[in-house]
Amino acid sequence: MTPARIAWTACASVWLLPSAAWSGQASGVGIDLAEQVEVIRTEYGVPHIYAEDFRALGYALGYLQLEDYGERVPMGMARNRGDLARHVGPDALDSDFENRPRHDIAVEVYSRLDEDTRAVYEGFAEGVNRYIALHPDEFPEWMRPAFDGHDVAALYVYTPSNALLNRWRRRLAQPDAEAAPEAQAASTVDGSSAWALAPGRTVSDAAILMRNPHLSWDAGYWEVHAVVPDRLDFYGDFRIGGPLGIIGGFNRNLGFATTNNDVNGTEVYALPVDPARPDAYLMDGRSVPIERRSVTIEYRDGDGYGAETRERATTALGPVVHRTDERIYVLRTADDGEFRAGEQFLRLIRAGNLDEWTEAMRLRAHPGSNFIYADADGNIFYIWNAAIPVRPHAAGEGRPVPVTRMEQVWTELHPLEDLPQLLNPVGGYVRNENDGPWLTNLERPLDPAGYPDYFEENELRLRSQHSLLLVGNDDRLSLEDVVRLKHSDRVLLADRVKDDLTRAVRAALAGRRIANTDEAPTAAALLLLERWDNRAAADSRGAVLFAEWWRTYNGRFRGDEEPFAESWTAAAPMATPRGLADTDLAVDAFADAVGTTVERFGAFDVEWGAVHRVRRGGVDAPVGGCAGAMGCFRVLNFETGTDGRRTVDGGDGWVLAVEFTDPPRAFSVLGYGQSAKPDSPYYADQADMFARGVMKPVRYTREDVERHAVRRYRPGLERPSGP
Repeated sequence: MTPARIAWTACASVWLLPSAAWSGQASGVGIDLAEQVEVIRTEYGVPHIYAEDFRALGYALGYLQLEDYGERVPMGMARNRGDLARHVGPDALDSDFENRPRHDIAVEVYSRLDEDTRAVYEGFAEGVNRYIALHPDEFPEWMRPAFDGHDVAALYVYTPSNALLNRWRRRLAQPDAEAAPEAQAASTVDGSSAWALAPGRTVSDAAILMRNPHLSWDAGYWEVHAVVPDRLDFYGDFRIGGPLGIIGGFNRNLGFATTNNDVNGTEVYALPVDPARPDAYLMDGRSVPIERRSVTIEYRDGDGYGAETRERATTALGPVVHRTDERIYVLRTADDGEFRAGEQFLRLIRAGNLDEWTEAMRLRAHPGSNFIYADADGNIFYIWNAAIPVRPHAAGEGRPVPVTRMEQVWTELHPLEDLPQLLNPVGGYVRNENDGPWLTNLERPLDPAGYPDYFEENELRLRSQHSLLLVGNDDRLSLEDVVRLKHSDRVLLADRVKDDLTRAVRAALAGRRIANTDEAPTAAALLLLERWDNRAAADSRGAVLFAEWWRTYNGRFRGDEEPFAESWTAAAPMATPRGLADTDLAVDAFADAVGTTVERFGAFDVEWGAVHRVRRGGVDAPVGGCAGAMGCFRVLNFETGTDGRRTVDGGDGWVLAVEFTDPPRAFSVLGYGQSAKPDSPYYADQADMFARGVMKPVRYTREDVERHAVRRYRPGLERPSGP
């Protein structure tokens, strides 16, 4: 048994103690740490944590996350340790088989994390334990306060996911897999927007940073101000589930924001099987055995328990995902085994200047994301961050790469200096909306030809172009201007195709190509669309009809068919795509869209906000904004309710804009509130404000926090409510 397995088994034996075993211990869990931290909640429930050290900070983060999100946090930690099936049954087996090896790695490498990171992890576990001990009725009977730092560290261990492994297994199981290329799985790339403006572009002569992520409204953004005297004073997102899932925020000297990028960090190598040893492969003319690793997971089965064992075949290059009589196929990923992401983010939020921040980035522990940076010294910076291999071959792009020698396999990652980046470019801005790095700044474009062809493709979609129209100019902006521009609801798609559409519909009406029964409503709808101001504001009339038309028209194209007359081109990056590829199809789709809109909403001229709503708690408010594919910069995604109306369930969630004056000045909004508990006062108190495009002032200085204090307490010093 490995040391990691011994450690896990010992921990599990405590985890499974009956509830009576905790009755005499619950009130004592975490008391010392509770006395070392003070929390002040200001308006909207934002916690300002004043901790004596990093362990006390971690404790407060753990306790408060359960205070606001309850069972979700410890359930995730149980999942991290690969122990969930023992409590909830066989449905959790796949998850446990994926996460148990990560937990084992976390135990094995834990001592290699720096002391401050370990302190945060251990404090977080103690905070979770303390809350469970004091509020046992909020959790399943089996959930006990027995978490430790390893369970937290496992969240930050990267290994290939089951989804990725299974995708390759399915692909390679096809006989013609090597002859039929398929694009590799990429990061989700519809996720965020970010700006940094240099002092020369701002009214205050101080740099401004804007962060605007676009994820599901169950993503768990959680706004926190964390202070450890003389060591940390950071305001930002501490993602629910762990203490250091930070992807944006600021301290007194600097701030950063992230957006998702498309990193090709995966390769599958095809290795020849040793004909004399079927359980070995040949490399550099030598026979190398395939390693077999068995994992056994216990699961609840009615009133008893069952067990399942699965075997994994692996090599020094990575796990085996498929084999034939002649070859084994090995998945090699750039982030496999990486465990320092939490440590890297702790260093980033503590950095005092650009040099310290850049040095923290050299850890390369976060596998991907564009980073947008600004600081009090006036620097702005962009980097296409990636853990990406230095390939000695062309990227496979969905095809296995045959190799027989180690010199044909990648063994190193590109250093930070190799990655596309811009520091203080002309024009005074950097920005990203999930497209490639090449046109981050139009006055200082980066040439893709100067980088490996397996870096991200050159593309500038409508949302990115909209962003450039807002900040790629000479305007000097205040922080309030940035907040206003961030909420731009212009539908850039309409600027590119509406004229073609209205001309085609008018010509069809003149030529009586549209059926007589459709002429009157279609003609009236055409007038509406011609008068529409191309915005998806809450009071806009025409946007609902246009969105329905585009959905209908675009949905009639298949595969690689292009709905635009001219697709995007790097030669005209801000003028393409444009026009309609098939005006007859567009006319037919328009007539259909008029009928569908009337059928669904009672009129074709219904206001956008009558259909599109923010609904949370007692709030039911109209909202402006649309999908990024339509060219909105205020990106909102919607789900359709039982009444046919569409409710925000993603897109803009937590938004931050900060100006690096002394002290920093900032605004923020978290549309779905600080708490996921419907009975919390912080569940829906920002929803109406969010719907109106308003942001709240950030309380950063101690004086400002004290003036706006709503509640102050030492979390976990409450009298226990359990036995």
